[in-house]
Amino acid sequence: MDIFSILTLAGGLGLFLYGMDVMGDSLKKLAGGKLEMILSKLTANRFIGFLLGFFVTAIIQSSSATTVMLVGFVNSGIMKLGQTIAVIMGANVGTTVTAWLLSLSGIDGSGPIWLKLLKPTSFTPVLMVIGVVMVMACKSDKKKNIATILIGFAVLMFGMDMMSGAMSGLKDDPSFQNLLIAFENPILAILAGTLLTAIIQSSSASIGILQALALSCNIPFTVAIPVILGQNIGTTITPVISSITGNTDSKRVAVSCVYIKIIGVTIVYVAFAVLHSMFDFSFMHTNATIAGIATVHTVYNVIAASVLIWFYKPIANIAIKTIKSKKQETVSEFDVLDDRFLSIPSVAVERCRELVCTMSMKARDAVIDATSLIKNYDKELVEKIIESENLIDVYEDKISTYLVKIAKTDLSGNDSKTTTELLQCINDIERISDYSAIITQNLEEIEHKDLKFSDSALRELSVISSAVTELITMTHEAFEKDDLDVAKNVEPLRQVVDRLKVKIKTNHVVRLQEGKCSIEMGLILSDLLNNYSRIADHCSNVAVCMLEIDRDSMEAHEHLNNMVQTEEFFTAQYKMYKEKYSIAK
Repeated sequence: MDIFSILTLAGGLGLFLYGMDVMGDSLKKLAGGKLEMILSKLTANRFIGFLLGFFVTAIIQSSSATTVMLVGFVNSGIMKLGQTIAVIMGANVGTTVTAWLLSLSGIDGSGPIWLKLLKPTSFTPVLMVIGVVMVMACKSDKKKNIATILIGFAVLMFGMDMMSGAMSGLKDDPSFQNLLIAFENPILAILAGTLLTAIIQSSSASIGILQALALSCNIPFTVAIPVILGQNIGTTITPVISSITGNTDSKRVAVSCVYIKIIGVTIVYVAFAVLHSMFDFSFMHTNATIAGIATVHTVYNVIAASVLIWFYKPIANIAIKTIKSKKQETVSEFDVLDDRFLSIPSVAVERCRELVCTMSMKARDAVIDATSLIKNYDKELVEKIIESENLIDVYEDKISTYLVKIAKTDLSGNDSKTTTELLQCINDIERISDYSAIITQNLEEIEHKDLKFSDSALRELSVISSAVTELITMTHEAFEKDDLDVAKNVEPLRQVVDRLKVKIKTNHVVRLQEGKCSIEMGLILSDLLNNYSRIADHCSNVAVCMLEIDRDSMEAHEHLNNMVQTEEFFTAQYKMYKEKYSIAK
């Protein structure tokens, strides 16, 4: 090989790896994280776990990404070690799909016209043109992701063609032939495959490089098979690196990946060597083809998974004995905000959303508890509300920090909308919690000073408390279920709460003039009503944020207020809530 062939090889390798990366990222966005989220919920059965691992990896085209996710799931306590074993085996089989796509390059271009059309050099230019046109013309995120997948596939195929062309001169190179002879030692070949994959951290990419080499050079199966087995071992480097900063269980997942590969390679190669010595397989005396490499890769992973899936418990036990826990480790609810999930942003966004829903639920409960203190003061409940408010502050800090990290990743349109929504809503949810604590302090003052509201004031507070309780419950339900129809009911009820505040304050002035209420109680009542109103405002902010982000508009209250005044729905809901929460004169 001369210097120009080496440069062409380097360029082809760069295109190949870049194309695979672009295609994989777009596939992840198109999948939307839904399959990945299912992984954490439906893996109690090992066979279901195997199928999920297979399908997720086949779709996102990366067993490394799948295993890194598993490390993150276990590190955050979402999954147990035993659940991941079958998923890892399924991922190992799922990653073989890439090799079959790349094997299209081996189609003979001298056959019939329909066969020529299947050769990548025939259709990848068309895919590239279609992809570029779609990127320029389409506005839909889904269509743009599909377009990027086409472009990525075309680029990696171009890169593979460049690599095979650059390496064509190696066929008659004496040095290369001597290297192949050295690799006929299976141990050296396995080590070479392991090292190559460990360097580029992708078994799919290293298999593709081997396929490109086989396309232009004479590589015997005696060399190709152990190299492929080594490449399967090398792919475990990614989860191992990922687990370094994790807890004991996440390290055990990474070790399980290593054991599955090493045990699988040992079993398959020893069994194959024994059978070959008995039957002398004829294909072992021939050169590997690009499809043959894909076949070996698939057969190995299928056989290894078929055997080892019955021994998932012993594998887990070996991993536990290998990585021993030196101390009792506790799993925090914030461990789900794992940086490993940032490689698949849709998973990270969903984890954030789940935590914000929990935060919203705690804020809702705090408001309901605070309103209940008006009739029944409970010191233990007061402490619970204050403790909840402090915890919600931690939620806001942790989640907002993680969301900023997510915002820096390459997000799909939907994930970008959700991230924006979460960033805006967590501040309102935290403020709702703050006002529940302030309401509690107001009621503590009444208790400590042994003050009492008049019967009329208590009846009116009961009405507005019920309205606020329904409002906060409705807001939480709308946010948790992402239900825009429920969110539309928030603003009419919020305006009813404001109306009640004004009405109760007016009634209080009358009672004050009649000597039925003291000035001190009036000040506390005013504080309570103002806090209720602020809670209602923040509930409205959450609902409006959901509605406006759905409309791709950020002119929140101005736009909504202009809209609702002309809607029959708003008028009807406002009238209904006004009648439901009316105060007798």
